Amino acid sequence: MQISFRPYQLQLKYPFTISGFTRTATPILLLEIKYENYTGFGEASMVPYMGESVETATTFLSKVNLSAFSYPFKMDEIISYLDNISPGLPAIKAAIDIALHDLSGKISKQPCFQIYGSDTSKMPLTTYTLGIDEPEVMIGKVLDAISFGFKLLKIKLGSANDKLLINTVRSVTNLPLYVDANQGWKTKEEGLEMVNWLKEKGVVLVEQPMKKDDWEGNRYITKHSPLPIIADEAVQRLADVEKIAGVYHGINIKLMKSAGIYEAHLMIQKAREFDLKVLIGCMSETSIATLAAASLAPLCDYADLDGPFLTSNNPYQTPAFRDGKYVLSNEAGLGLNL
Repeated sequence: MQISFRPYQLQLKYPFTISGFTRTATPILLLEIKYENYTGFGEASMVPYMGESVETATTFLSKVNLSAFSYPFKMDEIISYLDNISPGLPAIKAAIDIALHDLSGKISKQPCFQIYGSDTSKMPLTTYTLGIDEPEVMIGKVLDAISFGFKLLKIKLGSANDKLLINTVRSVTNLPLYVDANQGWKTKEEGLEMVNWLKEKGVVLVEQPMKKDDWEGNRYITKHSPLPIIADEAVQRLADVEKIAGVYHGINIKLMKSAGIYEAHLMIQKAREFDLKVLIGCMSETSIATLAAASLAPLCDYADLDGPFLTSNNPYQTPAFRDGKYVLSNEAGLGLNL
């Protein structure tokens, strides 16, 4: 197997602000793996707060040799091999995993969603995410989302203006809302008060209300919350799922945290063992990682896979989207259109 890659700067349509920082672009590494007469496509989206970069990805790839593996790819052995090269770095590992799944689908002549038994008729609605911004900009983002046909919005909170942001959105739409506080609420009492207020405003779930290591605070909010409380920063890979059972109602899985599709699927299965809800989300991503995550979305309760709609230079066709949901094709592999 031959790996090739190139860095790419993914530009955001709007400056993207969450509790703690703002960015206008995301460094991406676009990866290809050639095997026999097939090419698989993968992607690493390296948002700064996760600690990965083009430099760390390039250094990691210089140590990777996949010549010992052949089709059918044993993903458990490959992920173990990658983890043994270096701890962490889940995004570049996800790029390799996604490319191998694309290859597997092309070789076996089946779409990736069939590999894990996803029923496309159960595809959940996906959200359009609105970062923290001035009211007039928030309104523009809402109108963008509606123009694309989104039926759900996700609002980033965790600032002093949380209620203003929600009221601004509510001034132009009654669409259901997801909320992500990104660890921004300071006390469990404040958090629970906000959750109760948000329910009155048509919010249907809340992600990561308090710091990920504030187990007592997040457990308190979950216990008393009228809405599902979903762990985001508190859960990264498979080993984290069991830890958050009883502290949250569910988990947010992102391929850039889970090291790809294979482990994300294991996380879904583990979450079900603990009766946890599952949201599948994304970073700032092109159509490659979006299609990869969408292949698992029918196995989940919620989806937040809006990457191609929030960026201005996606180098691939936006995946088919209708009535607020992705429409997966029966093309072999990811179904990526170049």
